[in-house]
Amino acid sequence: MEHGRPNHEPPPLSFPLPPLPRREVEELVEATAAGMLLPPSPSGRPFWPRRRFVLCLYAVGFLDFFGVSMIVPLLSLHVKSLGVTPTLAGVVGSLYGVLQLFSSTLVGSWSDVVGRPYCLLVCILFSALGYFVLSMSTNIFLFAVARIFVGIFKHTHSVSKVLISDLVSDKKRLLVIGHFNAASSMGFILGPVVGGYLTELEGGFYLTAFICASIFILNAGLFWVLLWHEKKARGKAWAAISKAKDEVIAEAKQNVDMKPFVHEAMEYSTRAQSSWTQIVSVLKRLDKIAHSDLWDVFLVRLLMSVSVMLYHSNFVLALEERFGMKPKLTGYLISYSSTLGVATGFLLGPITGFYQHNTYAILFHSTILTCLFTAIYALSKNIWTVILSSTFLAFSTTIGRTCITDLELTLGGDQASGMLIGVGQSVSAIGRIVAPLLSGFAQEFSSSGPPILGTLLGSVAIFIMFFNKSRYSGFKSTKFKSA
Repeated sequence: MEHGRPNHEPPPLSFPLPPLPRREVEELVEATAAGMLLPPSPSGRPFWPRRRFVLCLYAVGFLDFFGVSMIVPLLSLHVKSLGVTPTLAGVVGSLYGVLQLFSSTLVGSWSDVVGRPYCLLVCILFSALGYFVLSMSTNIFLFAVARIFVGIFKHTHSVSKVLISDLVSDKKRLLVIGHFNAASSMGFILGPVVGGYLTELEGGFYLTAFICASIFILNAGLFWVLLWHEKKARGKAWAAISKAKDEVIAEAKQNVDMKPFVHEAMEYSTRAQSSWTQIVSVLKRLDKIAHSDLWDVFLVRLLMSVSVMLYHSNFVLALEERFGMKPKLTGYLISYSSTLGVATGFLLGPITGFYQHNTYAILFHSTILTCLFTAIYALSKNIWTVILSSTFLAFSTTIGRTCITDLELTLGGDQASGMLIGVGQSVSAIGRIVAPLLSGFAQEFSSSGPPILGTLLGSVAIFIMFFNKSRYSGFKSTKFKSA
């Protein structure tokens, strides 16, 4: 006997089993919903999430960034070739950012309602449709339609991260998301090279956009086949992973007294929710976020997003003005930084082990490093200081992006992880809108103005984190506690 349970194998599910104590049932349900293990398989044994499913999500992230990075650098040139005025080009170009600002939260919340896999598949397919329309955009109207589709549904990366957080334990989440970001960044390194080669061909932009759409179709097919295989192999037990964690916990706990074995409590009803029910559920989740005490975390994300964007905003121009550095050499430096960012993603395991999985401490120290080396870059007098600061910034910003996501999920709990990621993406979208304006204003004074302003904003984020240290590290989850 161990902990009051027999050591022999449990009988088949077809025979009734003695009820477990209520506390043990609730702990098992919480562990199941937290991604530490999935519901029992048809044989009656709990099973751990398959590594190949997580690896498939790495492939989804890689293909997503690979396809996008092929086409994004070519968009401004294509709009110019359509013969539109700069003002109209600017308005159409802003469509993506504005739509992302509003759709990120809605899509994230929708994934909490309908399930992560279904939401991810829809996002991939409609993104593919957007890039397919882009491959036929011989006029500005079709170009705008394509950007509308992509602006609304291009959330594959964020939904994938939420699905990963559902599949792994809290302790492993930071590590696995770091690996996911690293795999995705590899696609971002290779994509521009392929896109630059293809655009040299006749009709290169349209060919590149069509290949990008094809990559998204391939991505959707890969993910669908894996879902089909897992559902076939695991039966109804696997279906529970497609539900939001809070639904799994609530339904299981509701049935604890009536159904003695947790497998029965985890039964998944395949009836789809009505559209109205989904809308109401999304609005309720948005209300929870609006009345939560997580806004200081989102403020830290906004400040650091703008800070890093200010550093990148005039990087090429500043190096040319301050040091006479050619754009070609600057490109090599950017590629070097991107490669370091990928490598950093694979170092999160030892880093989290050193910090004993204290996400707050990792984020706090990485933010300090980011501010320090942004200031060093802004005040540097030679190119070697720039290279040194770029090296450490590639390291600290990669860690910071991963940690802020993990901190949001940890403090917000499992009740609406999709919406938390969505709100975070909306906050970043605000940063993408604000940063160019601040950068232009700062450059009126000096080419070092944007990174200096970024250092000041990062310092504010450090003060916010310092004064909220007890709340960040004092407990695991706020569970949307009202402010």
